[in-house]
Amino acid sequence: MFSCFPQSAQADAEMQLRGYLAAVQDAELEDVEAAIRRFIRGEAKMSNAQFCPSSAQLSIEVRERRLMRDLMAKRASLGASSSPPRSGGEVARRSRDGEGSTLREIKAG
Repeated sequence: MFSCFPQSAQADAEMQLRGYLAAVQDAELEDVEAAIRRFIRGEAKMSNAQFCPSSAQLSIEVRERRLMRDLMAKRASLGASSSPPRSGGEVARRSRDGEGSTLREIKAG
C-alpha cells in the first residue's frame, strides 16, 4: 500500500508497518489481500483516500472481507445441498387453488 498511497511527512513507515502487521496477524492471507485490493481500488471506507489507511481501517476491512467470504461459502453450501423444486410455481398455484390431483395428471401425461 505504501507504493499506492503517499505517506504524510510525519508518518513513520516502520511504525505504520508494525501497526498493519499487528492488525492482520490472525487474519487469513486471502482476506488481507482482498482488503488491500479494495483500498487500492478506492472501494474501502477511508477517512482520506489521499494517504495510507490506518491499521484500524485495515483491520476493519479485513474483518469485512472475512465476513463476506464466510457468507459466500455458506450460501454456496446451502445452494449445493438443496435441490430446487422441479415445478414450484405449479405446486404453489395448485395448493392455492385446491387442485390436488393435477400433479398426478401432469406426471402421467
